[in-house]
Amino acid sequence: MSQKLYLIVSGALFLLVGIFHLFRLVYHWPILVGTRMVPYFLSIVGFPVSIGYAAWACWLFKDSLAARK
Repeated sequence: MSQKLYLIVSGALFLLVGIFHLFRLVYHWPILVGTRMVPYFLSIVGFPVSIGYAAWACWLFKDSLAARK
């Protein structure tokens, strides 16, 4: 797998995870693992972290294109 493809795939996945965290916070979606409820503060932390990783992958992809020129 090339580095550019890796950055595109990982950036898209982290963006989707971030959007899911945001929707979970806005619409109060519950997540049950077995019989336990996953606390909402995990989405409060997970949203900026996943969006940050997506932005970082986008930035690295942009830098890889600029270095190629």
